Amino acid sequence: MTHPDTAGETLTARQRAVLDAVLALMVERGGDVTMTAVARRASCSKESLYKWFGDRDGLLTATVRWQASKVRAGNYDRTRLDALALRDSLIRFAANWLAVISSPTSIALNRFAIGETGARGGNLGAIMLANGRFAIGERLKPVLEAGREAGLVAFDDTEIAFRTFLGLVGRDVQIRLLLGDALSLRAEEIERDAARATDQFLSLYGTGRTAPGRDKINA
Repeated sequence: MTHPDTAGETLTARQRAVLDAVLALMVERGGDVTMTAVARRASCSKESLYKWFGDRDGLLTATVRWQASKVRAGNYDRTRLDALALRDSLIRFAANWLAVISSPTSIALNRFAIGETGARGGNLGAIMLANGRFAIGERLKPVLEAGREAGLVAFDDTEIAFRTFLGLVGRDVQIRLLLGDALSLRAEEIERDAARATDQFLSLYGTGRTAPGRDKINA
């Protein structure tokens, strides 16, 4: 399996363009994507699609990985992690994730996965979980564990800490968007919400050595 942090890097520019075409079709058609439609939109042959991605599930898997690869934490040195670097990494992850889940492409992907799983018992739900939610978790957990090793945060279970952080960041945003709420998140709002969620998380798990700003949490 492609590592979540390198999913985009292993693709050629042509392949990334194909996956962007898949995402565009999902937004337009509500998820009704066929290999023929993708080949037509991306101006390539179906033979190329099968060569690059295998079957339709392979194409959808690559599409989910490509979308999820946009969610990354900031750069940090695990051996010299300080409070400021930890806070910045968490904010960068939170902002990236909020921007991705609030995008029309992610909304379309999630709606289609839910509908396909419920109506036809398709594989997209499992693909989304494995290459989206779970892969993103594996990307952030090393940051949290590095913070624990540096004595900046304290927790017993990394998965619980990750889920707490994700809950603070996401709140009810994703479910509202999936249900059709015309919620619009501007870049400055995303940055503000990401910083607030990070400071709330550090208030819960911080050891007293966390970054400045913990006492400035916005309600």
